[in-house]
Amino acid sequence: MQAITTDRVVIVGAGMGALYAALKLAPRPVLMISPETLGEGASSAWAQGGIAAAMGPTDSPESHSSDTLRAGAGTVDPQVATQVTREARDHILDLTDMGTPFDRDDNGGYVLSREAAHSFARVVRVKGDQAGAEIMKALIAQALQTPSIQVLEGVLASGLEVSNGAVTGVWIETSCEDRSQPILLRGAAYLMAGGGSGGLYKLTTNPARIRGQVIGMAARAGAVIADAEFVQFHPTAIDMGEDPAPLATEALRGEGATLINADGERFMTAIHPDAELAPRDIVARAIYAQTQAGKRPMLDTRAVLGAKVLTQYPAVAEACARAGIDPVLNPIPVAAAAHYHMGGIATDQNGRASLKNLWVCGEASSTGLHGANRLASNGLLEALVYARICAVGIDAVLGSPTGIAPEIAPDFLPGGVSPDANAVDRLRRCMTNNVGVVRDAEGLKLALATIARLEDENADCPGFVNMTATATLIAAAALLREESRGAHYRSDFPAPKGDTGKRSMLTLSEALALRDKIAKETA
Repeated sequence: MQAITTDRVVIVGAGMGALYAALKLAPRPVLMISPETLGEGASSAWAQGGIAAAMGPTDSPESHSSDTLRAGAGTVDPQVATQVTREARDHILDLTDMGTPFDRDDNGGYVLSREAAHSFARVVRVKGDQAGAEIMKALIAQALQTPSIQVLEGVLASGLEVSNGAVTGVWIETSCEDRSQPILLRGAAYLMAGGGSGGLYKLTTNPARIRGQVIGMAARAGAVIADAEFVQFHPTAIDMGEDPAPLATEALRGEGATLINADGERFMTAIHPDAELAPRDIVARAIYAQTQAGKRPMLDTRAVLGAKVLTQYPAVAEACARAGIDPVLNPIPVAAAAHYHMGGIATDQNGRASLKNLWVCGEASSTGLHGANRLASNGLLEALVYARICAVGIDAVLGSPTGIAPEIAPDFLPGGVSPDANAVDRLRRCMTNNVGVVRDAEGLKLALATIARLEDENADCPGFVNMTATATLIAAAALLREESRGAHYRSDFPAPKGDTGKRSMLTLSEALALRDKIAKETA
């Protein structure tokens, strides 16, 4: 076994949460594990809408918190919602100081967009739909100028070493197609910030590599996973055959764009008083129903934006151009796609997981902020708030840094195992078909049995087993929750059990016990 020991804090991931935490930890030495070139392959860079924050003169953190609680369908932790929304403005100002070019009006104020389920226009954006990419550019520029931050590019984490309930190391390997033998990396502390699980689904808006691996490796190490069943499906992924699917930001509906079907019918007005700005789960199910009925749902920006859609929303315009769609003249075909995982590694209010010496921020975590249905543009906000909280917590535990730790240079040897592309495709199709927008017991049991078979066939690949671990947790938690709440909709249990619900807490061993039982029943 090859092992490396460093005094650096090991950060798994290279998105917004990881970068922000690394900067907040400075001058403490950190080592970031980045599967791609820094700035590529992270969900953060793909975020279009922006960051929700009460920046307007009539808005308030209390209103923002109230909207978060309401959208979360009875399972949001009120204390977490209060804390995060109170800190939001400070992080916008901090990012501004770091060079993020937020959109400003003629008076220098922040341009604010309204998105679904928000009482006010409070989403701070950059160049229309470029928030994630531009914030990442600003953070990367800062990180590259910070001597305490080392980044290992082209490297991914594949497992955790645990001793007496504490994380003592992380297994790393090269992320190229020809994987290396794993190396055990032992650091001072460990922060998981490696994204969510959307890529476990065949129809998703997430980057290709974001397939639940970080959640899975923590679960395999014994960490408690919270709210695994709550996967948010974005209503308006552009339905153009690309994998992953490009996103038509919710800000377009905030501008007044409408949803119509092939018959020209605006179908949301009959479903919810807020029509296109109803909570995401409601709009996603409506889109899904139209798709299942063969009615080809579409987003119509023509009347409200006209040619301005091409300049104000460049990512949407670019995607439409690739598909041969002219949004100035024609509506944009859309579909509901896996977008954000509200569930993840359970953390306390200090960002700590159930395993000692392990902190988590960003989409890999489940802090209690999102509940059953994330409020639009609260994802990047949560990543920022908890990145700082985790940095403060790690500093408190480790004490004053002793100086600059030497950079490490792993000598990777050939001989690792890459996930089989066909097995990954089968897993993703299984999740979309059986654990998607609408679920029932029969489909969830079929999913668990299928995941078990795929895992048995690929048991020698840690990367794939990390995926199946997270898929198992999502399907098992969905089967156990016999109600519909937020993004979790059961056609065999279509009503919620009361106004408030209980957050799910599940270990992988518990989920596997249920999976084994189902597999035997369906054998």
